[in-house]
Amino acid sequence: MTEPTLPEPIVQAPLYSPFSEIAHAIRLLEGEPVQRVRDMLSAIAAQMGSPQNPVDWSTPDSWIAERLAGDLEVLARKIWEGSNKELNPRYLNGCYLFINRMNLLDQVDGIYKLGERGRNFLAQDEGLFQELDAAEGIPKLLSLVAERSPCKRGDILPAWSDYLKAVSQFSTPNTFADTLRRRLIAAVERGLISREGNFYAITDLGLRWLKGFSTPIDSTPIAAPSPKRTTVAEAAHAHNEEQLSAFRARLMQLEPVQFEHFVKELLDAMDYEDVRVTKFSGDKGVDVVARVQFGITEITEVVQVKRTEGTIVRPKIDELRGALPYHKAIRGTIISLGSFAKGAQEGALFPGAAPITLIDGKRLLDLCIKHQVGIRRRPVEIYEIDDSFFLKKFSREDVEEVTPILDETE
Repeated sequence: MTEPTLPEPIVQAPLYSPFSEIAHAIRLLEGEPVQRVRDMLSAIAAQMGSPQNPVDWSTPDSWIAERLAGDLEVLARKIWEGSNKELNPRYLNGCYLFINRMNLLDQVDGIYKLGERGRNFLAQDEGLFQELDAAEGIPKLLSLVAERSPCKRGDILPAWSDYLKAVSQFSTPNTFADTLRRRLIAAVERGLISREGNFYAITDLGLRWLKGFSTPIDSTPIAAPSPKRTTVAEAAHAHNEEQLSAFRARLMQLEPVQFEHFVKELLDAMDYEDVRVTKFSGDKGVDVVARVQFGITEITEVVQVKRTEGTIVRPKIDELRGALPYHKAIRGTIISLGSFAKGAQEGALFPGAAPITLIDGKRLLDLCIKHQVGIRRRPVEIYEIDDSFFLKKFSREDVEEVTPILDETE
């Protein structure tokens, strides 16, 4: 019996880099001797230090001249300055490994040369990008985020870890978490996923990109989600967006005093203590007062609530700051369903003045989702055939073929 061929593992890049950095590396490494690049990376690696004695690599303008010399210094400075100081040579290794594995630069007589694949990458060729994404698990990542949007990294880590166990050679929790973090950063840069605070959500561009992977690629048969899974991801995203829109509308329908009590419920869920809504008069513009623990210190915080979708301007910041002494508070917060003007944002962190935290409509919804106040999170369960199980468990004939013994009367 012919043994089935195991697919090449995918999600192989542990140091997955944003595509903007890879593009810089392709342009800047063209024409460079391959050995020189390796020597520079080795020279940097030899000076990494240890957790007990870490080395600072944050300022290439300083360390390049201090730690490298000759051609290696010239190459490092070319990478740093040629990328408009966006690609730190200390972190070139991820780009280097990706470029070599994906053949984004040709090697001709020991020199890096720009070939068709490299030119296609720089031109952001859709077909090449789909190939690269499929090889690094991006379709799976998009589907997981779509099913749970908005979500935190920890919300998708268990499913991502299970996925890596099936399709990659990674096996440790730290690696699972790091590969997820790096790919989320890269997907946000490309506009496939959006990030607000610690919450991620798939974008319309991300959904359109995900549709392109509905038909699995032959070379990586379990890299892409099935058409049905993509449909489920789209449906989950559409449902979440609809519910968030309805939730915001529901909050807008509350009476002002009801909205103040809603904010009280949210602060209670966020572990504030002694949360109380102030009286209608004499509150100096303060709607809610609460106590919160900061380390070993407990402070009083005052909150002004704005049930409006308009823009909050600077005078409201000054008004709340002026009310702090009245309530013996040292900091304040303004919570609004709308947004904040640039002047208000600048005034909130005015040097030497008491800090004022600004929570706009988007951030308010994120907090409600996180603490499940007025809105609940429901996990999406999807059954899938475990391709890796059949490929790994039944890769050879485990049961001897037995020719049945026929009864003589047959």
